[in-house]
Amino acid sequence: MPAFDLSRFPRVPLLDGPSPVQELTRLNAALGGVRIFVKRDDFTSVGGGGNKLRKLEFLLGEAKAQGADTVITVGARQSNHARLTAAAAARAGFACELVLLRVVPRTDEDYLGNGNVLLDAIFGARIHDLGPDADVAGFVSERVAALARDGRKAYFAPVGGSNAVGCLGYAACALEIEEQSAALGAKFSHVIVANGSSGTHAGLAAGFALTAKGAAFVKSYAVYYPAEKTRTITASIVRDVLALIGPDCGLGEDDIQIDGDHRGEGYGIPTQDMVDAVRLMARKEGLLLDPVYSGKAFAGLLHDIRRGDYRPGECVLFIMTGGVPGLFAYRPALAG
Repeated sequence: MPAFDLSRFPRVPLLDGPSPVQELTRLNAALGGVRIFVKRDDFTSVGGGGNKLRKLEFLLGEAKAQGADTVITVGARQSNHARLTAAAAARAGFACELVLLRVVPRTDEDYLGNGNVLLDAIFGARIHDLGPDADVAGFVSERVAALARDGRKAYFAPVGGSNAVGCLGYAACALEIEEQSAALGAKFSHVIVANGSSGTHAGLAAGFALTAKGAAFVKSYAVYYPAEKTRTITASIVRDVLALIGPDCGLGEDDIQIDGDHRGEGYGIPTQDMVDAVRLMARKEGLLLDPVYSGKAFAGLLHDIRRGDYRPGECVLFIMTGGVPGLFAYRPALAG
């Protein structure tokens, strides 16, 4: 029997079933025996793929249940969440408005107009370009009110889709991983993920908190805020998710495992370790990591393996969260 039941929550189907789990056999041989597996949440059909679709299934389910006809969300200029919200909204029959923020100090043509931004427009989203000092909450409130005056109803999806409802998608993913682990005969010691808006880690941690694994089974690498702030945000969301699906489950002080050492100078700013990790994955396995999230997280995992944190033969599962369109926006850092 499943550890929890999500059937009472409205849901818009966006996935084609469980995303596959694959072992990185060539890369593992080069690393000396630690067995890295990847869960291909980048390998999904809508919008170019990515982890946000799991969250959007529940967020758009809630929007539909509330009678909304328009979805509004906020993200950085090259937000994967914004791109997938636009695609999922198109698939589900919603209008979509994206409030994109200039939070990364880049003004080159690749960053401002290529990658996810190009796809946002192709998916038909209305794009609002806001500066770093804009009153984002005020702008969104004004848009909701303006749409209401036109007889429309807007639903606001939070940054990264990272609230309790959105994170139900990754609580469900925890059960999916349990089933795949048993089928593969691979006993994972940790699940590893990037942590930006904290929702992917929080959903997984909440899901595993309700199994024998426990919330600390998940470890993330912070890419947006420093580690302590990320830990606080993640723990808060985990508690919110548990309030929905496991209200009797507590959260221990050490249950939220976060490493902040591979963030670099800040969100969306490349590091050499990220570039090296992206190239290594591409040249050993033919797989693509993104430069903002999974590239930095995978660099952190490689660092920890080389430091000896994992034993030869130990199995680790890395969540590939997608974001490949972002590679084109980071051409100056990745070319060569």
